[in-house]
Order: sequence, then structure tokens, then C-alpha cells
Amino acid sequence: MSSYRFCRTDDIGLLVDALNRCWSPYFPDEPLMTPAAFKRSIRDLQVWCSSCMVAFSGRDAIGVLIGAKRPSGTLVHKIAVHPDHRRQGHGRHLLASLGSKLAILGPPRIVAEVAESLAPACELFGASGYVPEALLRDYVLQREEEDSDMREAFVIPVTVDDLAANGLLGEADRQACWKRSVETLIARKDDIAGLAVASDERIEAYLLYVKHGMEETEIVSLRSFIDDGGARLKTLLSRLRGQGMKTVRFPKVHPAEISKEWLETLGFSPAGGHLLYAARARSD
Repeated sequence: MSSYRFCRTDDIGLLVDALNRCWSPYFPDEPLMTPAAFKRSIRDLQVWCSSCMVAFSGRDAIGVLIGAKRPSGTLVHKIAVHPDHRRQGHGRHLLASLGSKLAILGPPRIVAEVAESLAPACELFGASGYVPEALLRDYVLQREEEDSDMREAFVIPVTVDDLAANGLLGEADRQACWKRSVETLIARKDDIAGLAVASDERIEAYLLYVKHGMEETEIVSLRSFIDDGGARLKTLLSRLRGQGMKTVRFPKVHPAEISKEWLETLGFSPAGGHLLYAARARSD
């Protein structure tokens, strides 16, 4: 007999165990979840335990859904069913239960960012009434750009707080993936470094990034306020590469955030992507 329940703030241990039992078999290269890492997701992504569910067979966890919640909507951050219990309707039941709860409590918008290579997950969301809204492309910086036109540019370090204080961080409702939204950037500000091209009057372009080891970095925001054909952004990317960053990734870029053509002029190449699924909460 299967059972399902929403979680509470004192269920972090249960959710960690459920993720390691149900999610980790599909992603063996990822580190196992820990209570500390889960609490970090609460801080960074606004994961809500009350928007998380666990499915049971007896006392064993056989399915888990992790939901993150903001005023704009709820993100199905992770959903997984134990390999021995797939194709039994548990995933659809978890999604339907979350939708029924949000139809009453809100917010009504529910989204999920699913790797396009994960066909079973895409099928699950499609069968559950979710509609693909956009393809969030992953990019890798493949070549080093010359910044000969901007050799005298004044490049300075910049922080998330600096940008927020100058009204440059962006709008809270701008189209960006959940992990790189303004809310997440503010929550992760102590982990994020930045560079900016500045004039005597203002910041003209900036990039924010997080280092992963000594040779890889992830761009979390990239913006220019000057129509210069990308010269300032090329300068910033060149300075970033000059720090020894061999691999520069820019994940889950929404097409309305920055175009594929524009990124290619900066030296980026597509490297996979995620489908952005969306639905309206409803009580069936």
C-alpha cells in the first residue's frame, strides 16, 4: 500500500534520505544530499518543506518531490521515483497533489526546468498537463575573444550589493532560470564575484560568476548597458579567462534573456539545454 504526505520544517532528514534513495540512482556522479546542502537550497532557492512531498511503500521512501516557492510561482526543483517503483503513477500523483494544494494556497504558476535529454521526465510533465514554454540553453565559452577595441577600459571588481545599490541587478520578474534569478543572486551574494566596465559616470557592463575549482567558472549574470557590438562584454570575458579559467559555462539561458546569436558573437557555443515547463495549479 502506497501513501503520500507533504513535509514540515522538521522533515529535512526525511527529505535528505528520500533524495539519496530515489534521486541519486539516476545521477550517480552527483554528491549525495546532506542536511547542510538541503538547508543551503532553502536559503539559495527558497525551497519550502511544505511544498515538498514523499511517497512511501510501507516505511520506505519510493518517491520524492522538492518544491521551491516564490511569489511569482513554484518550481518543481526535483522529482524522482525509486527505480523499482517506476511506471506506477507515483510521479503523476506527486505533481497532482502539489497542484491541488497550490490551487488553494497559491501561487498558481508552477514551473519545472527539465534537461531535454531526460525523456522520461519530459514525458511525465507532458502527461501531467505541463506545457513547454521555452528552451533554456546551456552555453560554453569556446574561444578567447580579443578586446583590442577596449584595451583602455576601466575594469573593476563588483559585487551583487554594488549592482543592487545602483539599480543594475535587474528586475525580479525578468526571464531567467530559477538558479540565476535576482532572488537567488541576492541569496548567494557571498559566493558570487564580479567584474564590471565602468566610466566616470556609471557601470557600463558587468558579469557575475561563481568559481568551481581552479579552472572552471559559471556565469550567473551577464549584462551590457551600452550598444557597442559586445566589446565591453568581450573585455570582461577576456579578463575572466585571464584568471586561468579554462572552462566558462553559462547555464540555462532563456531566449528572452540574451539571444543565441548574441552569445555566439561573444564566443559561446550551445552545450545542451533544459525545457521550461509550466502549468497552472488546479484542483482535480
